Amino acid sequence: MTPDELVREHTIYSCVMGSRAFGLATEGSDTDLRGVYLAPTPLFWRFDKPPAHVEGPAPEQFSWELERFCELALRNNPNVLECLHSPVVEYADDLGRELVALRGAFLSRQAHRTFVRYAGGQRRKLDADVRQYGQPRWKHAMHLLRLLASCRDLLRTGELSIGVGEDRDRLLAVRRGEVPWPEVESWMNRLQEEADRAHDTSPLPLAPDHARVEDFLTRARRASALREL
Repeated sequence: MTPDELVREHTIYSCVMGSRAFGLATEGSDTDLRGVYLAPTPLFWRFDKPPAHVEGPAPEQFSWELERFCELALRNNPNVLECLHSPVVEYADDLGRELVALRGAFLSRQAHRTFVRYAGGQRRKLDADVRQYGQPRWKHAMHLLRLLASCRDLLRTGELSIGVGEDRDRLLAVRRGEVPWPEVESWMNRLQEEADRAHDTSPLPLAPDHARVEDFLTRARRASALREL
C-alpha cells in the first residue's frame, strides 16, 4: 500500500489549517490541509512499517498516522493540537469524531514549554532577518504573535482557541508591514510574559491523560486488525 493510498483510503479525520482556520485568510491565502490516517494494523507486523506521516497527495496536504499524531499531541505539539481545534473540519468518521472528543485529554501545562520553545525558535529567525535585511518576514511575525496569544489564553482558560477574534485587523496590519518592528517586539514580549504568569495558576493538569489516549489507540488498532482478518 502506497503512502497516497493510506491517506486516500484510511483517513479518519481531516481539516483546514493555517490562515483559513485562524481567521487570517486573505485573497491569496493557500488552503492548508491536515489529516490523520489509521494504517491497517497488519501493516505493522511487517519489517517495513507504514510511514508515520505523508505529504500529499493534494497540494499543501500533510497527514499523520494516528499513533504518531497522538504521540505529538501528548507532548502538546502546537501544530498537532491546533488540528483538533480547527473550525473547518472536512471529514471525520466515527473514529475521527472520537479523536476530536478526546482532545481535552491531550492538554496540559506542558503546553507552556512546547509553545514557548517553538515560539523562541521562530523569534530567533525573525531577529536574524532583522539583523540581515532590516526587517522580519512579516507573515511569520504575525503568526508568532497569534501563537503566543493562543498559548496565553490556553493556560488562562484551559481551552485552546485558534481563532484570532478581535486581533484580526491588528495582526493583518503586522503582516502588511504597517506596524513598526519595535512595537511588534513589545507585543511579543508582553504576550510571552503573560503566558509565563498564567502557567502557575492554569486550570490545566500538570500532565496529559496518557491512559485515556492509549486506551483509544489500542481499541483503534484492535478494531483495524479484526477488520483485516
